[in-house]
Amino acid sequence: MVESQFNYTPDNTFNPYRSAASLVFNRLKWDLSYKSWVSRKRLKQMHNKHVGKKAIIICNGPSLRKVNLDDFVDSDIYFFGLNKINLFFDEIKFRPNCIVASNYHVIDQNKEFFNSTNMPIFLNSDKADIIELRNNVVFVNYSSIPKKFARDCSMSLFQGNTVTYTAMQLAFHMGFEKVALIGCDHHFESKGPSNKTVLAGETDPNHFHPKYFADGVKWDLPDLLGSEYHYDLADKTFKHYGRQIFNCSEGGKLEIFERMSLDTFKTI
Repeated sequence: MVESQFNYTPDNTFNPYRSAASLVFNRLKWDLSYKSWVSRKRLKQMHNKHVGKKAIIICNGPSLRKVNLDDFVDSDIYFFGLNKINLFFDEIKFRPNCIVASNYHVIDQNKEFFNSTNMPIFLNSDKADIIELRNNVVFVNYSSIPKKFARDCSMSLFQGNTVTYTAMQLAFHMGFEKVALIGCDHHFESKGPSNKTVLAGETDPNHFHPKYFADGVKWDLPDLLGSEYHYDLADKTFKHYGRQIFNCSEGGKLEIFERMSLDTFKTI
């Protein structure tokens, strides 16, 4: 089992100035890069482009199997796919409007798809070195400041312990008024310390596809409490601006957002 994503020997003392200088240097290095300029321009062009419209965030829990996504082929609802949603593509005709991925391991493991698809994708800028910048690619840069919600994502946004939080911020940035979650079970069979990097078993009981994390690949155990904090922040932000997030997942253990059936969401 992999103990940690980070291997280091602790220093006797902590120098805050050195740490701050490193953060500033890395941020400037990204901000001055060509991929940053292009991505920021593309994000600015998307700002409030979908005001008043509806979006659905497709999370990757096992309950996603209960949703017939093919019912939404040619739908006027905008769909955010997450991480390895492409594992579903051999089984269904439906395709999301875009895909969002933030986790290092996910991007590493799915880089072949990300480098070949024409679908719009939003990816963590820390992995910009392994993904080609094409017309459909936007790199998002994460701020190290915790516990925030970005209403404008063109400069930075916040990880919030889950890629779903990234999608929520992008949905707000684009102007969506009503956002639904599907497949957000907020429950994992695998147990252990939050954010610990472990090796996957032969099959994956935690996601919609048995090979999502499987056969010994690395993945990070979830931080459910951290996710809940940021979900609550997203809920409050949306409501403050007259918008709303609904949980349209079938079952699961997420109770932060108002529950609503997917059929009802389609009609409101």
